[in-house]
Amino acid sequence: MKAKNIKGKTTEDIKNALDKSMSDGYKPTLAIVFMSFELDIDAVCELLTQKGIEIFGATSSGGFIGSEIEEICIVIMLLDIHPNHFKLKYLEVGNESEFEIAKQLGQYGKKTYTNASFIIVSGWSKEMDGEEIIRGIEEGFGSGASIFGGMAADDLKLTAPKVFTKDKISITGLLGLIIDEDKINISGVATCGWKAIGTTKSITKSSGNIVYTIDDKPALDLVMKYLGISLDDQLIDNAVFNLDLFTYYPLQLERDNAPAVMRTAMMGIVEDRSLVCAGNIPQGSKIRFSLPPDFDVIDIVIDECSEVKNGQIQDADAVIMFSCISRYMAFGAMTSEEIRRVEEVWDAPLIGFFTYGEYGKSKGGEHEFHNNTCCVVAFKEK
Repeated sequence: MKAKNIKGKTTEDIKNALDKSMSDGYKPTLAIVFMSFELDIDAVCELLTQKGIEIFGATSSGGFIGSEIEEICIVIMLLDIHPNHFKLKYLEVGNESEFEIAKQLGQYGKKTYTNASFIIVSGWSKEMDGEEIIRGIEEGFGSGASIFGGMAADDLKLTAPKVFTKDKISITGLLGLIIDEDKINISGVATCGWKAIGTTKSITKSSGNIVYTIDDKPALDLVMKYLGISLDDQLIDNAVFNLDLFTYYPLQLERDNAPAVMRTAMMGIVEDRSLVCAGNIPQGSKIRFSLPPDFDVIDIVIDECSEVKNGQIQDADAVIMFSCISRYMAFGAMTSEEIRRVEEVWDAPLIGFFTYGEYGKSKGGEHEFHNNTCCVVAFKEK
């Protein structure tokens, strides 16, 4: 399997890059497409379809090929996988729940290949619950499902993150790239590296992804006190506000006999002093805050990627990285360094985008939904 990466700001840029990449007789069958929702998704899909290339796509909050980060861009990985070795399945939340459509995806994968792996992208809306998507795939496929991917993003507009393939696009879509593991080896890891700080606290009232009280205190007040944000009159007059600073201090949701999973507070609701998080936090959960990131965080990520390389895929044909937008906001210039060092682990073509949530298996954990994490997936044709 051979991978080639192309990028651009317009459909014409992509057309020229695509023609150049195919000028030597290269015939890709699949395009991994991450692009800004502000650009012409339909035109890009039409261009690829005319070339007979299947499309696995999501909108982004910035994309990258190697360590070169681009905003308001189109990044594409072209792959010449044999058509019999992969299938695309698009489903959409309508009258059914995200659990039910994810279950259908799992069942489809089980019927299609004896040994299947799932690379997924999902829309981002109140109808899309990452935990339910993981649970649904596992219910439909059975134990041992391998699931990696990310939630679509939309340049931090928080209005229209979409997934797309030929003739289909939606904010409530679930798109699965199902790989035949008898033909292509896939392995990866969801890793964050954030270090916990402070004492363990209890979620004393929550519902889904909304946290109302922590240690019986209003969640928003406690977080603002921790961050040193003043409760001034101007702030209280606003019904909703974004907690950009909280990207530096995500919550770590502690579990028994498993690594902590990250949860980011996306916004605060002044009216009831609650926090709206990017993933569910069950009532009764134990949490800790996190330290701001430094280069030690990157070292942990590289160590865990290296373990995957040494233990599962020593050589890779291609690598996909789903990295949380919160990491980009918190890391700043360090983000390129993290991506560069991940790329060096396998020294293979790498593509990725900044997500609103990540799907994958952490070291010592299960496949689940993450925040503030990067999910790295390596492919090798057998």
